[in-house]
Amino acid sequence: MTASNDRYAVYFAPAPESNLWRTGCHWFGHNSARPVAGALPPEVAAAGLSEVDWTAMTAAPRRYGFHATLKPPFALADGHDLSDLDTALARFAAGRKAFAAAPLAVHRLDGFLALCPAAPDSGLTDLAADCVEAFDLFRRPPGPDELARRRARGLTPRQESLLQTWGYPYVMDEFRFHLTLTGRLNDETAARIKPVLDRMFSDVLGGPLAVDGITLCREPAPGAPFERVRRYNFAGR
Repeated sequence: MTASNDRYAVYFAPAPESNLWRTGCHWFGHNSARPVAGALPPEVAAAGLSEVDWTAMTAAPRRYGFHATLKPPFALADGHDLSDLDTALARFAAGRKAFAAAPLAVHRLDGFLALCPAAPDSGLTDLAADCVEAFDLFRRPPGPDELARRRARGLTPRQESLLQTWGYPYVMDEFRFHLTLTGRLNDETAARIKPVLDRMFSDVLGGPLAVDGITLCREPAPGAPFERVRRYNFAGR
């Protein structure tokens, strides 16, 4: 049997004990146990931004948590349940080795600010493609409303093909690894907040990114914050 309204996603999330994870949670005022905005980070207040500004610019990504998407959110296909997915994720992770990816840097991406690799990294793109393919049998095909929502912003022929094949238009060769930090910002706000983020993350962005596991997250109801279900460590971690 499948869960009625639950959706699941496979994410890269930094190890809970890592400085990168702690900094990301500090920026959002959020972790898996507290999916609402906490106290305004002092670095943000020092830049002259109000709590209202900060809450608004982080509202959309906060719902998903600090992560990079590998397998986009999906409802479970008929005939599969969480136990099946859990088993497949554990097997997948056990067969992969931890690796060091390119360092991250704060970039403007499609109107929002995110942590992106400072250089192309095939290890990250291969991991995402493998996740999309390996767990696709668990994905319920999107309904007409979801397809219409995906198409609303306009898709290229390649993106439309990916949407039809994998249920999402920005996978495989259209994928770009990123950990989202804000919603879409105008140029003035982005220019104002990027130096704040550069300073906040400066201590954790200088070296290679440790890619040592994947995380399963769950959306228990439409629009609800995503919750961490389980982290699956790669071999050699």
